[in-house]
Amino acid sequence: MNWTRLIRETHRWLSIAFTLAVIANIVAMITQKPGAEAGQSQSAMLVGLLALFPLILLLFSGLYLFALPYVTRWRRANATAAGSEQHP
Repeated sequence: MNWTRLIRETHRWLSIAFTLAVIANIVAMITQKPGAEAGQSQSAMLVGLLALFPLILLLFSGLYLFALPYVTRWRRANATAAGSEQHP
């Protein structure tokens, strides 16, 4: 399995994990009563922070996948230019 395919599959699974974390966050916020004690408020905040971990990983994998076609095109152009310089 090549790296690009692995990163694409990881990116897909991270998006599912992020979606589930956001749904859990929404449920935690809805079930939290106004004026609740500090322990319940703190647990709702921890559930909210839970969504940040897959989001950060999604950022890096998404940036890689975004840049991949541009880097490939740049490498291909440099390889073509280097090949034409060798054969005058």
